[in-house]
Order: sequence, then structure tokens, then C-alpha cells
Amino acid sequence: MNLPQNTIVAVADGEKLALFQNEGQGLNIKLKALPVDDVDASKHPSGSRHPSSAANPSDDLQEEDAFGSGVTDMLNRQVLDGKIENLVIIAAPRTLGEMRKAYHKALSAVLVKELDKDLTGHSIPEIEKALEAA
Repeated sequence: MNLPQNTIVAVADGEKLALFQNEGQGLNIKLKALPVDDVDASKHPSGSRHPSSAANPSDDLQEEDAFGSGVTDMLNRQVLDGKIENLVIIAAPRTLGEMRKAYHKALSAVLVKELDKDLTGHSIPEIEKALEAA
């Protein structure tokens, strides 16, 4: 994958978020870890079911969905504030699906790539390798 310099790479699952910035250019991907703002996971995404619902009996799934929604809210704010010009999102498939529901059109406009993989907890070289292969 040809990744522009200074692209922000967000790696998320239903519980964790890591942010990186590409210091390399083109095919030479060099990620640097960035500090992560607090994610507000208190809002459950629209359309989510109550825990007592037979369609979604797990509180854990609702918490994961809320975290994914919170990550998207934070990324939307950063894009709208001009802090992110290019973005790659790598997320566990379920989390990525929840995140997509809340993408602002400005976020969609700066989105370079999505990868539906769970790479949270992986090393920077492993993430770089996944991006190079994308």
C-alpha cells in the first residue's frame, strides 16, 4: 500500500484504540505511536438493542459497539478540526461495521483505506507489514 506521509492510522477493537502516524513515504511505511484521547463509550449507537432483547442478549457486545461509536466520534472531531488529513482505519470486523455507521462525510473524504483485521495488541512492525500487504 502506498501510504502518504503523516497519515494517521487508527487500530481498534471493541475495547482498545491505538493511534499511529506514518513518518515514511509511499511504500516505506514507518509508524510512530501517538497519544490517544479518551474515548467516550457512554453512548450506545442508534439502533442498538437493550440488554434484555433476545436479539442481543450480551452487555459485552453493546459495550463493544459503544466503544466503536466513541472511537468514530473522536476521529470525526479530529477530522473536522483539521487534525487529520489522511486516515487509515484497521479494526476488528464487528467494530469496523459499527464505526462505519457513524462516519461523518468529512471522515469518509480523508479515509485512505480500511482493513477489517483485529491488530490491537500487535507490534508496530506487524501493523506496518499488514499495511504494506494491503
